[in-house]
Amino acid sequence: MNWTIEQRELAEKYSCKEEIPVSERKYKCHTCHLIVDESPCPVCGDVNPEIMCPLDNCDCSHEIAATIEYCPLCGEPVCPECGCHDVVQISRVTGYLQDVSGWNAGKQQELKDRQRYSVT
Repeated sequence: MNWTIEQRELAEKYSCKEEIPVSERKYKCHTCHLIVDESPCPVCGDVNPEIMCPLDNCDCSHEIAATIEYCPLCGEPVCPECGCHDVVQISRVTGYLQDVSGWNAGKQQELKDRQRYSVT
């Protein structure tokens, strides 16, 4: 992913999403699927909207990507083509595919550290 200069500056300014001042935060509400300016969600009342990474563009039109990249600010997986954070990362585990979002931190770090090879 080619992050812009502004995005890289944001990633250097904050070490995690929780460091972003409340006045500058945006939230993703996973109940009503909106981006809101405050918590709890003023639309549906959800008390646990996710602090939105400022590098997330929230609009990915890519269906399947062969590789995955990780956000320099929040460390979450992102689409390698557009930087959208709304991706589902799967991995073949003992012969079956599995959504990795439920893995513990150690297993997710192991996935980030894996060497990837392309067969051509």
